[in-house]
Amino acid sequence: MKNLFLIINLSIALFSFGQQSTYLDGNYKPEKGGSIYISEHQHVVDNIKPVSNPNAAIENVILMIGDGMGVSHVFAAMTANNDRLYIDQMPYVGLQKTKAKNRYRTDSAGAGSALATGEKTNYGSISVDDQGVPYPTILEYAAGNGYATGLVAACKITHATPAAFIAHVPKRNQYEDIATFFVTDSLDVFLGGGSDDFCKRETGVNLRPALEAKGFQVVTELAKLDGIKRGKVAGFFANGHLNAYPARGEFLVESTRKAIKLLKKNKKGFFLMVEGSQIDWAGHDNNLAYTIEEMLDFDRAVGEVLKFAKKDGHTLVIVTADHETGGLSVINGDIEGGMVEAKFNTTGHSSVLVPVFAYGPGAEKFSGIYENTAIFDKMMEAYGFKK
Repeated sequence: MKNLFLIINLSIALFSFGQQSTYLDGNYKPEKGGSIYISEHQHVVDNIKPVSNPNAAIENVILMIGDGMGVSHVFAAMTANNDRLYIDQMPYVGLQKTKAKNRYRTDSAGAGSALATGEKTNYGSISVDDQGVPYPTILEYAAGNGYATGLVAACKITHATPAAFIAHVPKRNQYEDIATFFVTDSLDVFLGGGSDDFCKRETGVNLRPALEAKGFQVVTELAKLDGIKRGKVAGFFANGHLNAYPARGEFLVESTRKAIKLLKKNKKGFFLMVEGSQIDWAGHDNNLAYTIEEMLDFDRAVGEVLKFAKKDGHTLVIVTADHETGGLSVINGDIEGGMVEAKFNTTGHSSVLVPVFAYGPGAEKFSGIYENTAIFDKMMEAYGFKK
């Protein structure tokens, strides 16, 4: 009997090893319509303890948006990274509804505007009502109350999600019009791509002199960003969109870290929005490797923010999405081997609830299920602002 148990256990071990080896050798056959991703470089996730005083005054709010990030995206990245992310250390979790004012299925303009303004807008509109009247954004409220403000995006900075926090236009593709809103006293730091929308415009008007007149230091190389120690910064690191990860390097992590260093010099506090932009594009492409690589890059940026928030003690961190893209389903996986098998169900957006994760003082208020507009309301409450 003892030998029988030994044979059974050995057989199970060999079967498990064989399964894992098959995954790693690339011979595993996915289900029909499925894709396989095997991670080759997991990042280490440090332990982030809760803030020592959950009732501390809130001075800073950092909103991180994984564009197109659904629950399955988070779980796929978690599986690929040995079952651990920085995101999963955020103690409060909620779900938000994403629909636009005039459509059940939203886009980044409508959803981003809801997060930024607390108002539902039409599909494709950037922080305006049906008549084009602007809705004030959380960034504008913060600036108006003496806080520093910043935007970081892994795409061109005039794209829908970052635009929703500073611009007010009826159509999201009005990139040159959107660029004019960045020439403002309400914004201190913005880092991303899209220099052509500012400097090589169809109108022929170069906005760089206007930015410099507003006090912006214009930077076009990531290496030179580190040399700036204070003041307003406009960072353009691509003519159009930035490259996908890993070709763009550590832009998102380094830009997020730098934005925090610059903004925290304001003694009153700051507001910062960081977007993991290309999670969405990977979903549109139904490209699982692209999706997970972008998710892991975004999670590393989340790690930078959480480390700062833990040390600072007065920072509320919110990680959420504008909508889900691709209808992603995780079918199978192997945590030890970093293997994920998944399927996409659409090349467009889906309409499902998307996750909200929160950390720091006030984080408990982000639990539950609510409309995306409620995130604006909760941020306003955190700062103590009134409409």
